[in-house]
Amino acid sequence: MTAMRWAAMVALSTVCAATLQADLKRARAEANLEKRSQLALENAMQAYQGARAAYEKGETAKVTEAVAEIEESVQLAGDSLRETGKDPRRNPKYFKKAEIGTRDLLRKLDNFQQEMDFTERPALDKVKAAVQQVHDDLLLGLMEGKHK
Repeated sequence: MTAMRWAAMVALSTVCAATLQADLKRARAEANLEKRSQLALENAMQAYQGARAAYEKGETAKVTEAVAEIEESVQLAGDSLRETGKDPRRNPKYFKKAEIGTRDLLRKLDNFQQEMDFTERPALDKVKAAVQQVHDDLLLGLMEGKHK
């Protein structure tokens, strides 16, 4: 019975990893840049949840994959909004959603990092810096009407 459970858990984690990649592919395939941004941020949140679950199971390789997925997703969200060419102050809907989403993700990543073992905390430094940069760009765009 234990071998069957182990096999089921491995299969489930493989499906979850494939699902995350599939969602990012779905986001990239979205023609509407604003909706692409929203899908990418949703994928980043799913990847965050996957990273937490993998960390609790002690699967560091999967944590690393999920963290890379978070960074890639947030970058896609920021790039997609930038590519719209829209002024964030005149059309704030998706820019504000992305700003709130990245702020929430930063808070969650910070809490996750604090709960990690001290020696493992640097694993989240790069992704936190990338998410912070996208958040700052979005906030600046909303405040000043420019989007880098």
